[in-house]
Amino acid sequence: MVSEANTQSGGCPVAGHGKLGGASLTDPAILAHPNAFFHSMRQEDPVHYDEKLGMWLVSRYDDIVTVLRDPIIYSDKHGYAAQYASGFFEEFKKILETEGGGFFPDVIKDDPPAHTRVRRLLDKAFTAHRVATLEPGITRVIVELIEKLADQAAGDKVVDGVNDFAVPLTIAVICEQLGIAQFNAKKIQEWSGAVTAQIGRMQDRDQMVANARLICELQNFIIGEMKSRQESPREDMISDLVHAKLEDGSTLSFAEAVSLVRAMVIAGNDTTATAIGNLLYVLATRPEVAQLLKDSADDERMLNRFVEELLRIEPPVRGLAKMTTTETVLGGQKLPAHAHLLVLYASGNDDETQFNCPRNFDPNRGNIAKHVAFGTGVHRCVGASLARMEIKVAARELIKRIDKLKLAIPVEQIKYLPTVATHSLESLPLTLSRRR
Repeated sequence: MVSEANTQSGGCPVAGHGKLGGASLTDPAILAHPNAFFHSMRQEDPVHYDEKLGMWLVSRYDDIVTVLRDPIIYSDKHGYAAQYASGFFEEFKKILETEGGGFFPDVIKDDPPAHTRVRRLLDKAFTAHRVATLEPGITRVIVELIEKLADQAAGDKVVDGVNDFAVPLTIAVICEQLGIAQFNAKKIQEWSGAVTAQIGRMQDRDQMVANARLICELQNFIIGEMKSRQESPREDMISDLVHAKLEDGSTLSFAEAVSLVRAMVIAGNDTTATAIGNLLYVLATRPEVAQLLKDSADDERMLNRFVEELLRIEPPVRGLAKMTTTETVLGGQKLPAHAHLLVLYASGNDDETQFNCPRNFDPNRGNIAKHVAFGTGVHRCVGASLARMEIKVAARELIKRIDKLKLAIPVEQIKYLPTVATHSLESLPLTLSRRR
């Protein structure tokens, strides 16, 4: 069991103390290091209205699970729609209709029963068996990128763990699955950032317009790929979606297919890249965890548990939106109909009533699979098995091949993307060497 150096309370490291006051998740300092804020919320006001954000923050594990398991009272569709391009939605929609082939709502964020027909289709694409067959190919991609990273770092040169490794890794993997042979990784990274910004509630109007035009580029690219598959199907995920037959015998509409391919491009690389960036950050700043990984690298069971604990303690998704469809009570707080919620997965994973000494990195904890890094219920992340496998292979191959992994700048200088949706590093300057 590895402990993070922090204030001790009852023998356990804790996230922090202090009064909630008028603190807001929009504060850049809190966005970067939110755990003390989450701790204060759980203690003082577990369903807390953040006035600057204009949302109710759900911080306790039990309340989070209540929300995620009731898609009728807590609507994913309406919560997501209210989050999208917040404050600028009509202008955003018009730009996409004029320049991006249309405005295509995210069908995967629909509520049951409409959500169910599409979800069953996607579940077939990410079965455990299919994901297992992908591991050898993904391992080759990861090893090549690690070797390239080690070459770049020769002579004590600084490399970027996010932009030189995590992002190109996940983009290469999802593009291979989609059947996108020719792609510009930097452009896909820009497109992913633009989509994340639209649900991050931290952009001004000029940023919204710039991001909307990047999403237009993404949609036009997707539409071109889809039209190619309509004429000449291939053995890839885009062809599967374009020609899919659903359980009721129907096919996806054009809008549904575009939205699903877009979701695969973004979710398939953005959040997994965040998780792998977090992995590198933990290995570079917590040598005890790096040693633990080294000791577990050849033990499949322990390696899997290491990944679960990483996802719990550093989840890539900070929180996602819901909206109440009726007046209700949550965590002792009366909520009106149409209350906009941000369900804080990261706070739930840090809840000391569920996870003993939550700031300890402990892959032997008995309830290790209880975390909500991928959500739970009907909207649980459909690509969770693929993400887990990518993180596992990256962790195993990094620790076998890389040594002396350290931050190249003071930890206080690390910056995070300005979004409430994810906890994503802008960059991660590192020094490292090949393991001998």
